Amino acid sequence: MNERTTRDRELDLWRDHWGRVPGLSPDFHRQLQKKIARQNRRFLLSAVLSAATFVAMLIFAVYLNHQAPWLGKGWATGLCVLVFVSVGYRVWILRGTWRAETQSIRAFLELWHRRVLARLRLLQIAIWVSVGWLVACAALTAANWATIRLNVIAHPRDWLALLLACILMQPVLWFGALWLRRRKLAELNKVTKLLQGMTD
Repeated sequence: MNERTTRDRELDLWRDHWGRVPGLSPDFHRQLQKKIARQNRRFLLSAVLSAATFVAMLIFAVYLNHQAPWLGKGWATGLCVLVFVSVGYRVWILRGTWRAETQSIRAFLELWHRRVLARLRLLQIAIWVSVGWLVACAALTAANWATIRLNVIAHPRDWLALLLACILMQPVLWFGALWLRRRKLAELNKVTKLLQGMTD
């Protein structure tokens, strides 16, 4: 009898506790739905831009192969491999971030959390890919120097401009990626607190 009374008291305490927990306001729910709708539009735009970039890079690789055969097959092949690896990695990282599993507030918060984590992973790999691209370009230039050398001597300004553009582009990409990373980390902290608030 005593054990049953203890259980009843526990149940009453739980009911009392859950009765005092404030529910999420309708305003919060509306703001979250607007945020997810905005994210969905950005997500779709990002997917379309990525597909367009993928196609443009493949067209550029074919163009490069036909217009500058003296560069050798390595440049076009390297570009195609980079594009395919980048697209495959992007699709793999973004799996599970296409839509919420249910229409609940928690599912929307979890979707937001997964999307922020995916963006952080993509930013991290983008920095390494940019460094890898420079190394690959340097290696291909060294490997094909016998054929490229004549063109460099004939058009030194074009090659200098290309070299400067590649060098100056890296810090811009890195600073942009670091700035976006800071924003995404702040967003991750915000959504993590919201999720923890729902479980407490």
